[in-house]
Amino acid sequence: MNFVIPDFYPAAAELFVVAMSFVILLAGTFSKHPRNVAYALSQLTLIGAAAITLFTMDGQVSFTFSNMYVDDLMGDFLKLVLYFAVAIALLYSRSYMNDRKIETTEYYVLAIFATLGMMVMITANHFLTIYLGLELLSLALYAMVALLRDSARATEAAMKYFVLGALASGLLLYGISMLYGGAGTLEISGVAQAIYQQAGNKTVLMFGLVFIVAGLAFKLGVVPFHMWIPDVYHGAPTSITLFIASAPKLAAFAMAMRLLVNGLFEFAEQWQSMLMVLAVLSIVLGNLAAIAQSNLKRMLGYSGISHMGFMLLGLVSGVVGGDRHFALNAYSSAMFYVVSYVLMSLASFGVLLLLSRAGFEAETLDDFKGLNKRNSWFAGVMAMVMFSMAGIPFFVGFFAKFSVLQAVVAAGYIWIAILAVVMSLIGAFYYLRVVKIMYFDEPLEATPLTAPADMRALLSLNGIAIAVLGLAPQALMSLCAYSLLGSL
Repeated sequence: MNFVIPDFYPAAAELFVVAMSFVILLAGTFSKHPRNVAYALSQLTLIGAAAITLFTMDGQVSFTFSNMYVDDLMGDFLKLVLYFAVAIALLYSRSYMNDRKIETTEYYVLAIFATLGMMVMITANHFLTIYLGLELLSLALYAMVALLRDSARATEAAMKYFVLGALASGLLLYGISMLYGGAGTLEISGVAQAIYQQAGNKTVLMFGLVFIVAGLAFKLGVVPFHMWIPDVYHGAPTSITLFIASAPKLAAFAMAMRLLVNGLFEFAEQWQSMLMVLAVLSIVLGNLAAIAQSNLKRMLGYSGISHMGFMLLGLVSGVVGGDRHFALNAYSSAMFYVVSYVLMSLASFGVLLLLSRAGFEAETLDDFKGLNKRNSWFAGVMAMVMFSMAGIPFFVGFFAKFSVLQAVVAAGYIWIAILAVVMSLIGAFYYLRVVKIMYFDEPLEATPLTAPADMRALLSLNGIAIAVLGLAPQALMSLCAYSLLGSL
């Protein structure tokens, strides 16, 4: 039996994160100041992983671990955005977690394990590797949602998330087993080759595709697999909601690209029609359901469903056209959309964390009444976020929607583009309602906003970035397109 030593160099960042997760666990256990040490080491882990990713980035596509791992520009770019999103989420959350006595070593260890799971999903070239990364992420998130053990609402949210997540994992795993039965391999490129050469059982592969799309739709939180989104967003502590609403969307996008575009592209006509239905239903239901919400976390949950529908439109549009340049424009618009959404999601939940304090959760619309009179700057930040999510010029959300709609129109789906624009106009109502409440209603209390200086500074930069990227989106758009060159 010959044992081939794998090349560890392409996976250096993942190995570093694995090692640091155990260091954080041990240091937090034996340190006199576990929270401070765990937080500092977590941020150091993310900075170190980013440095390693940049150092090992060579623009080439390389495989290791028996072709189960792929290192390419798309993976490197998404991992860099992932480190950035997780680092911001941890910084925003720290004061909130400390007030509620749940800023523990376990929280940071779980966050790093979740980050590792997302990294594995982003760089997987094998169906089982993707599944392992997904389970590592999911199990960490289930535990994080339930961190506030004295809260019945958080426990209920964790239970719902766990049960529905287990169901989605079962669907995905069943789909993977059917793909293996039909193609005889679980390597993504191997499945693609088997389908191209018509070497597999097409009927079995088609059934597997249906289950794969169902599992993927759950992770993206799109209709009809969206049931967990509003309940988990509402029930989880706001800091955990911030984490769930941001970074995992990057991993879900990468998962969709690896599975559907790289692995099952020969079945593009079939999964395109499925994703089109999911996207349209998500945009319609997400926007209509958000109007009725008085809880801002639930409102942002439903709006997130709509945003993921828009992202799916980019994936759908890349199948038509028949040339590589057309596909690159469509897929890069989807990537630009998901990166922009993560940036907006971080800022929106960051403002909720800023308004919250010990014994008080800022999560209803009434909590934002008269925010301009309490703190005009952060009312302005929240207004920029709401304008951007609504797709109002000139913020990054407008160009994200514009680039996706441009790809949809170029693909010939005029009716979908019109429907998306109409639903965006309807969706603007509940975003602008928040702005109206902040600027025209009287505040229910005059309590000054207190938060650590680093959080206030970073939240301010977050809001400014949304505005600046709206004025000059070309650099980020070009990065998205360039990172996809080697993956198509």
